[in-house]
Amino acid sequence: MDLVWGLLLAFGAALGLIRGRPEMVTGQILRAAEGAVSLAVGLAGTIALWSGLMRVMEEAGLQRAVARLLHPILTRLFPSIPRDHPALGAIALALGANLLGLGNASTPLGLRAMQELQRLNDDPGSPSAEECTFLCLVMGGLTLVPATVIALRARYRSADPSATLIATICATLAGTAAALAVDRLAGRRRRKR
Repeated sequence: MDLVWGLLLAFGAALGLIRGRPEMVTGQILRAAEGAVSLAVGLAGTIALWSGLMRVMEEAGLQRAVARLLHPILTRLFPSIPRDHPALGAIALALGANLLGLGNASTPLGLRAMQELQRLNDDPGSPSAEECTFLCLVMGGLTLVPATVIALRARYRSADPSATLIATICATLAGTAAALAVDRLAGRRRRKR
């Protein structure tokens, strides 16, 4: 939505220049700057909130509990990560945030997971197989409950805020499956070398 708003403001500024009305251009630039600051502050607040919650979860031991719950899936996807390593907990929380459609929450959690995976990397100059697999999973973005989309649709008074649920599940499942297939093919090629 912010991208569309930004494009409309840029279009309005261009029209102002064409028409020879610099005050219109100035007004559009100030509104765009105000929108950018508002977006940045909102994102910073959200990321700070989820980073703090992750820290609390880590201190309370919830990160390891989630990792144990997802252990059967995670050990198949990440066989070389030791069972009780913090990377598994961070991966589990990041993937959990994605499953719930909380993209803003997934960002700091994903960064933490990549830091933990980097600690296990034998060659810090290049990504490990585990880092590549994790990145494919996060970029595929499997979402079972698109909470953010539903909240936005409800905010703008949609008649059926959850109408996109089935489409979201199908699209993100296909994207995640494709990303994992490419990751596995690339992994085989790396091993052959």
